[in-house]
Amino acid sequence: MPTAHRNRLLHKTLRRLLAFAVIPVFLVIGSIRPGTAATAKHYTDLEFPPLPEVQIPDYSRFQLENGLTVYLMENHELPLVNGIARMRTGDRLEPSDKVGLADIVGTTMRTGGTQQHPSDQLNQMLEQRAASVETGIETTSGDASFAALSEDLDSVFSLFAEVIREPAFAEDKLVLAKTQRQGAIARRNDDPSEITSREFAKLIYGADSPYARTQEYQTLENISQADVEGFYQQQFHPNCMILGIVGDFDAPTMTQRIKEKFGDWPAAPERENVPVPPATQIKAGETFIVDQPQLSQSNIQIGHLGGQFDNPDIFSLLVMNEALNSFGGRLFNEVRSRQGLAYSVYAVWSARYDYPGLFISGGQTRSEATVPFIKAVKTELDKIRTAPLAASELQQAKDSILNSFVFNFQDPAQTLSRLMRYEYFGYPDDFIFQYQRAVKSMTAEKVQAAAQKHLQPDQLVTLVVGNKAEIQPPLEDLGTSATPIDITIPQPVSASSGTLDQS
Repeated sequence: MPTAHRNRLLHKTLRRLLAFAVIPVFLVIGSIRPGTAATAKHYTDLEFPPLPEVQIPDYSRFQLENGLTVYLMENHELPLVNGIARMRTGDRLEPSDKVGLADIVGTTMRTGGTQQHPSDQLNQMLEQRAASVETGIETTSGDASFAALSEDLDSVFSLFAEVIREPAFAEDKLVLAKTQRQGAIARRNDDPSEITSREFAKLIYGADSPYARTQEYQTLENISQADVEGFYQQQFHPNCMILGIVGDFDAPTMTQRIKEKFGDWPAAPERENVPVPPATQIKAGETFIVDQPQLSQSNIQIGHLGGQFDNPDIFSLLVMNEALNSFGGRLFNEVRSRQGLAYSVYAVWSARYDYPGLFISGGQTRSEATVPFIKAVKTELDKIRTAPLAASELQQAKDSILNSFVFNFQDPAQTLSRLMRYEYFGYPDDFIFQYQRAVKSMTAEKVQAAAQKHLQPDQLVTLVVGNKAEIQPPLEDLGTSATPIDITIPQPVSASSGTLDQS
């Protein structure tokens, strides 16, 4: 078709579409009569019904003889099925000279194909069914997931089982995974926020801690095909796995599928009680600077070692979080709005399930406001320790938490994932409801007592990533010297010559 003729047809089609789009607008405008619009109410006059009670959908839980734990939750609203397998592993269990090994295993389990289906064929089979199978390993666990139409459940679940039990770890995909991570290392100092988070974790946990160490060119170079296969063989067993499936399926039939695909997988009893690496704080009361002369603002983190979700005071600390951070909270009102010292400001008691997390406060501010910003944040942290929340602050924090509580259960998949997480870490299955009940009964005195006990001013570590020359007054005005941190990326050392490999 000639270009001119095609353009005329296109313009004609667009004019007709616009005509149909405009007609409803005129109809709506013509239907409006004076005096029929409702009078707007002031927001204080608005009334809302009480939030509905959260209900956990019916589900079943059982174990296979080999120790595999299974959760099944039927949901027939849509012809879809989703599943996730949580493995008792994590990158905190990899050797310190091979950081990145678990990450690469988690990636190449999927990208490397299976013993029965090479990568390209596996991809094609999933794409033809609009399905997905994904894998990955993070700090405390590994995950494999699938999503499929219910009519394709048999074939997709079979592929899912293959990926978990028969990964091929194709060598070319291993090379690709290492190359991608080398590229990420080369770019890791491009983002000041990433620098701040990475280096702050090192200051608290220690650079060699499994909760703070980073992938380097050398640690990636140390990883071999045998290492990848060996980590998988050591870490992946049915008695170290929780499988959850939610969606449009028949539970008895699904149970039979699971037994067929996973029932003959041998257990490894020695893997049932893997010790969790400990975490301790190695720095306290010091100030550090990553000098970045190209920056016009500072990224700041202030904090110390935090705690776990099983701490009896955790619910008080989470209410404290809300009082400090919510829109209209103390930090927003004082540091950002009244003093104008921040683009962003926050303070979070970031607990973890089975190892101590971090308490982190901080934000972003212009270079010359760095020291006033740090002092202002520390002042607010001291205030929440030394005086109880006002009744209005407490109520606002509680309302914010409780009103958002229902969004933890927007769909059955969220609920199932939460149940599996609690079992994985040994928490009661009603833990989130304990949170809800505790928030409802929370008092200002409990929040203050928890803040006094757990916020420790003498343990605070301060990290600034910014232009040191433009930080005026200087960081020394905080009462301590500012120790520089070198973020130069180490180059790999050649195993044969012992010299730097610049290739």
